[in-house]
Amino acid sequence: YDIDNTIDDLKKYTKDCDFVFHLAGVNRPKNIEEFYEGNTNFTELLCASLEAHNNKCPILISSSIQAKQSNDYGKSKKEGEQILIRHAMNIDTKVYIYRLANLFGKWCRPNYNSVVATWCYNIAHDLDIQINNPNTKLELCYIDDVIDEFLNALEGHPTISFGEYNKVHPTYEITLDELSKLIYSFKEQSNTLIMPEISDDSLEKKLYSTYLSYLPKEKVSFPLKMNIDERGSFTELLKTEKCGQFSVNISKPGITKGQHWHHSKWEFFIVVSGHGLIQERKIGSDEVLEFEVSGDKIEAVHMLPGYTHNIINLSDSENLVTLMWANEQFDPNRPDTYYEEV
Repeated sequence: YDIDNTIDDLKKYTKDCDFVFHLAGVNRPKNIEEFYEGNTNFTELLCASLEAHNNKCPILISSSIQAKQSNDYGKSKKEGEQILIRHAMNIDTKVYIYRLANLFGKWCRPNYNSVVATWCYNIAHDLDIQINNPNTKLELCYIDDVIDEFLNALEGHPTISFGEYNKVHPTYEITLDELSKLIYSFKEQSNTLIMPEISDDSLEKKLYSTYLSYLPKEKVSFPLKMNIDERGSFTELLKTEKCGQFSVNISKPGITKGQHWHHSKWEFFIVVSGHGLIQERKIGSDEVLEFEVSGDKIEAVHMLPGYTHNIINLSDSENLVTLMWANEQFDPNRPDTYYEEV
């Protein structure tokens, strides 16, 4: 049922429905009366129609944390909640009242009523953003978490209840200043290659996914700096704040690369195309460890701390392509890299 349907449609739908998701509402009306018409009066009409059919199906309503405020939007949402509570008592049914925080996620309309959507869109499109008070705190809630919780309620086991109200978990508190800096850091990723820490259930993980959904076509791909010489190329792909970096190395036929060792840094070499030989020798020892590698049988080889190492392209005609991971970002001021042939 939507704004284009009729009252007769509402009566028909409420006769046999098994569950009602009441997501309708008004938040930016032309006049104050529309708040109460959309948020209060329609809720009363919905409950009356269900009661007329003696339909005791559960109702879930998307209310707002603004229901605790004294503005007209908050008052109209609060009155809608009270109508539902009385309805539950009248016909002995369940209602789930979710006072949602500031929602964010992909496909949210920018320049409307979501600061996250507006800032993600503007920053992705190189437009300015406006911050009135950088210390203002927001409580944010991710749309995917909302859907998961609504499905829990549909199945009869909402996750969190506080008396008459339900809550989507988790929510995240952040200042406008912190939010803007975080989104700008996402924009800089194509220049720095540094990914923010995106641990499970973190705001950073969900916000970065949201930001990407607003990228214009010309920013979906971006060039990487290839360090090219007569031996081939070396390109940094991705850096992480706490888990090192990824690179790709291309060696031309017959070329040997490496011939160095590290005190503490260690790496994985993973040949994904071509045929090569990896050699490692412990400093101060004559024993050489050899690993013949190929893109036909992908495997990961540790580059051990304290072992000088190299990688040799054994092919006469094909490039050797190696994905490399190091346990730390390269620091030119402390490279921890020392030349010595295997």
